[in-house]
Amino acid sequence: MPELPEVEIAARRLGTALAGAEVESALAPGVVTMRTFAPPLDALAGRAVTGVRRAGKMPIVEFGDLSLLVHMMSAGRLGLFPDRASLRDRRSRLLVRLADGRELRLREFGTQQRAWAKLLRSVEVDAEESVATLGPEAWPPPPLEELAALLDQPRHLHPLLRDQRVIAGIGRSWVDEILWTARQSPFRTGADLAPDDVAALHSACDEVLGGALEHYERVVAEALPDKAPMPLKVHARQGQPCRRCGATLAAIHYKDRTTTYCPAEQTGGRVLADRRLSRLLR
Repeated sequence: MPELPEVEIAARRLGTALAGAEVESALAPGVVTMRTFAPPLDALAGRAVTGVRRAGKMPIVEFGDLSLLVHMMSAGRLGLFPDRASLRDRRSRLLVRLADGRELRLREFGTQQRAWAKLLRSVEVDAEESVATLGPEAWPPPPLEELAALLDQPRHLHPLLRDQRVIAGIGRSWVDEILWTARQSPFRTGADLAPDDVAALHSACDEVLGGALEHYERVVAEALPDKAPMPLKVHARQGQPCRRCGATLAAIHYKDRTTTYCPAEQTGGRVLADRRLSRLLR
């Protein structure tokens, strides 16, 4: 699923490429894509794009007093194309056709059709439930004291940092990177953190997410790739040596995802075979 760095670079590139572009028409081939009906989607016709921004993992395309809020879920991608998609393209969920022949296209890979969009009045976006319930943005990170209060919960750090209501924008990939950078166990509870541990996490959020954005600014062109070249050091690198200490990276395997960590630096040398034993690491 696209996370904060990937959505942020997409918003920056789309904002530049779409500035002032006029909408010719808009339609939603995905029958369950649009979660709103007023204003109608065709209200975008004749309007110009005035900006693109991000809230957590969700891009927001602005058309003056109307805004299109998009949630890509796990398999959606929002991109700008030089021509129009066929209406028979099974991946197309939302098509915003521009007067110059280009098309802003929400595509979704797979068959689940979970990606969605809402057309809202711009003044209503921040009050929309999926936006209003977000915690503070993970980058730039909130002040140290605020982060300490947010993390002071009896929950494991990995799911705690992925909870968008606690802190917005990061998921499994970048949480692995942040915890490794901060030398914190994914299975430590937030309530057990000392002030120095919170400071390490605060610094890691800035270093990891800011570093990813600097990387994307160098390597991502106007034509956004479906999968950004993520500068990962830990996530999905299980079995490889840790870049800092050389120990073999380990992972907890779930149904369709993994949590990767360095046993030597994050869990006191202990390796978990599977999630059922996660209670042993705190």
